[in-house]
Amino acid sequence: MKLLRATSNNLIEQTHKVWQPRLQRNLTDEDSRQIAENVTGFFTILAEWSREARPILDNDASAVTPT
Repeated sequence: MKLLRATSNNLIEQTHKVWQPRLQRNLTDEDSRQIAENVTGFFTILAEWSREARPILDNDASAVTPT
């Protein structure tokens, strides 16, 4: 669990470094956490849409669902 917390803290710090210069107010750790969460969610949805938009080929073995 310590690794997860350290990774989370590093992500918050990096988010703060990237976004602070672009905003006209001071960011709190909670602000940075929310930004990281929202950006992650945004790209997760884009990846989901991209997968759904790809056509399934007739011979695509990965499209077969196990029974």
